[in-house]
Amino acid sequence: MKRLITAVALIALATPTFAQNVPEIPYVSVPDYLKYPPTMNLGETLGVAENSKGHLIVLNHPGSSTTGPLFGNATTNLLEFDDRGNFVREIGQNVYGFGYGHSVRFDNEDNLWIVDKGTNAVTKINPDGYVTLNLGRRPEGFDEYHHPPASEARAVDGYFGGPTDVGWDAEGNIYVSDGYINSRVGKMDKWGNWIKSWGGYGNEPGQFRLPHSLQVDRAGNVYVADRSNRRIQKFDSDGNLVKSIVMAVPFDKNYQPVLGNRNPGRPDAHAPWTLCISGGDTQYLFASDEDPGRIYKMTLDGEMLGYLGESGRAPGQFNWIHGLSCRDENTLFVADMNNWRVQKLLLNQTASTSNEQ
Repeated sequence: MKRLITAVALIALATPTFAQNVPEIPYVSVPDYLKYPPTMNLGETLGVAENSKGHLIVLNHPGSSTTGPLFGNATTNLLEFDDRGNFVREIGQNVYGFGYGHSVRFDNEDNLWIVDKGTNAVTKINPDGYVTLNLGRRPEGFDEYHHPPASEARAVDGYFGGPTDVGWDAEGNIYVSDGYINSRVGKMDKWGNWIKSWGGYGNEPGQFRLPHSLQVDRAGNVYVADRSNRRIQKFDSDGNLVKSIVMAVPFDKNYQPVLGNRNPGRPDAHAPWTLCISGGDTQYLFASDEDPGRIYKMTLDGEMLGYLGESGRAPGQFNWIHGLSCRDENTLFVADMNNWRVQKLLLNQTASTSNEQ
C-alpha cells in the first residue's frame, strides 16, 4: 500500500513535458480500400474493428434525410467488409440497444461488441449475427430525457451513463468505460454479472473526466483514455493505478485546425481520443488525438516510439479520429469521423504495393 501511495503522489506532481527526438513514422493511405455502391455513402464513422479473418466492421452513422428529428435521430448501422474491402452485408438491423453507437470491438472469439452512448447499452453479437448478451438498460420511452452533469452523477451498479468502449481480460471479464456521465470503469464477469467499478469525476489520479476509450493488454492491465484530463491511465485488473501516461510531442501550435480557430495557447499534452493495443508477439499501444490530428505508437509503459499523421481532408490526413483497429502493428484501420471515411494505413512504407487494395 505504501508503494502505491508513493507512486500516486509522484504522478500527481508530474507535469507534461515534450518527448524529444520522437521519430515520424512513414506511412501511406491505401486509396479507396472500402468498396460499396453509391447508394450507401458513409456518414460519420465512429468505429472500425477487424476480426480474425480480416473482415472489417464499420460503425457508421449515415443519418436520414427523410425521417426523425434533425438532432437525436437513431442512426447507427454496422457494415461488414471482407479482407479485400468488398462490402458483404449489414448486420444488427433493428437491435433494441442501438441508437447512437460509440465504439465497436471484436473479442478473441470473433464476437462483435457494440457500445452505444445513446441507449446506455453494450451489446454482444455472435459471428452468425445474433445478439447473445446485453448489458446496461436502454431508458424507457416515457422516461424524462435528462442527463445530470458528470460532476453530479450517481452511478448505479449494472447501469451505464454514456458508455464509450469495452475490453476483456484472459478470463473473459468485461471492462466498460462508463464515460460521458458516470466517469468510471465497470468490471463484470463473462456473463455480465457486476463485479466492481472504479473512478469517479475529477482530475486526481484514478479519477476521470470523460473516459473516452479503453483497451486491455494480455496481462490484464486496463488502459483508459482520460480525454478531458489529457492523459492515459493504466490500471491493473482490480482498478489499482499503475501509471499515468501523457502524450506530448512538439507541434506548431499556430496551425489552422480543420475545425475550430487557431489557438497558439493550446496545452502541450495531447488529449487521447481512441486507443488500440496491437496483436503480435510484442504488443504496442496506439493512441490518437483530435489536435494536431496524429496517431502515436508507444510501448505499454508509455514510452513514445513514433507518431504519424496530421489534421486535414486529403488522403492520409484526419478530421477527428474516433476509432482505431491494429491487429497488425504495421496495418492500421482508422475511423476518420468527420471525413466520413475509413482509411487503411500501411506503416513504414512510402508507397503502396501494386497488389494492395
